[in-house]
Amino acid sequence: MSKFDRPQPPIFERVEDERLHRKQRLAATFRLFAKLGFSEGTGHITTRDPELTDHFWVNPLETDFGQICVSDLILVSREGDVVKGNTPVNPAAFAIHSQIYEARPDVIAAAHAHSIYGKAWSNLGRLLDPLNEDACSFYEDHALFNDCADVVADVVLNTSQAEQLAKALGQNKAMILRNHGILTVGHTVDETAWWYISLEQTCQAQLLAEAAGRPDFLSHETARLAQNQLGTHSGGWFNFQPLYDRIVRDQPDLLD
Repeated sequence: MSKFDRPQPPIFERVEDERLHRKQRLAATFRLFAKLGFSEGTGHITTRDPELTDHFWVNPLETDFGQICVSDLILVSREGDVVKGNTPVNPAAFAIHSQIYEARPDVIAAAHAHSIYGKAWSNLGRLLDPLNEDACSFYEDHALFNDCADVVADVVLNTSQAEQLAKALGQNKAMILRNHGILTVGHTVDETAWWYISLEQTCQAQLLAEAAGRPDFLSHETARLAQNQLGTHSGGWFNFQPLYDRIVRDQPDLLD
């Protein structure tokens, strides 16, 4: 490795070690989301199990993000059964995340919460524009799900509606759920968490820019170049590492 090479996501020899790693990152993400004010309502963040790949780990229903530890996470099967843990699963979390994992074998984690700027931007029913280099991470790499306002209640109990949501996501890393909020996916929990945080801030930046005047967009060529450089899986993972280190230092009980 040269002095300019960045660290990369770890590779595990034992599935048990990889499972623990994903769960630790997931618990840390809940704590970070709580600290950032993303914990309103019943959001859900999940990670695919590395061995039972049609199962995923998720937060238990009605548990505050700021209190979640590794031991609180529950494992849910593709049928919606809780196979590890003693608390129920959020039906919406099962419906949405099960369909995303079914449609996207590459996805290891997915995040959806009810953060304020994501909710505000989603009301406009538009994709985000390339206003700055951070926004370019999502250039031509996020989707819009227009039907969310009509089907959000049905998604809870109807996986066919969630299937349409997963189809709308396509191969993108993020999605605007019209009149509802935002969602991100990734090849690691770390990446997924970072994209969610960055997408929320991108929504905030564009709302502020449009409130102040008429924003100036970057050109397609510049935005495409920035996306290729900044919007990578490894880039998303790398940017999350300082946040993980800080939350574990400040709240070490999350690893319990």
